[in-house]
Amino acid sequence: MSSVEVPLDLIRLSIDERIFVKCRGDRELRGKLHAFDQHLNMVLGDAEEIVTTREIDEETDEEIVRTSKRTIEMLFVRGDVVILVSPPLRTA
Repeated sequence: MSSVEVPLDLIRLSIDERIFVKCRGDRELRGKLHAFDQHLNMVLGDAEEIVTTREIDEETDEEIVRTSKRTIEMLFVRGDVVILVSPPLRTA
């Protein structure tokens, strides 16, 4: 039976599943979790990276929000940039 006793168990149960990772620098990742370690270094496959940038238009003082997306076949994520990891939604 799979259970969660320590926080990293939740990550362990998400191996070979698509997860969501929020990173520093307004970056978000979605991909299939292949491996991780105690530092939250991760290897994601078929990853999608979304980068959000914000600028202020000097003429109108309005905030301009831009997002860019790219897909990456295999990606190493360094654990010190990770803010949040969301496992796939599980139903009972």
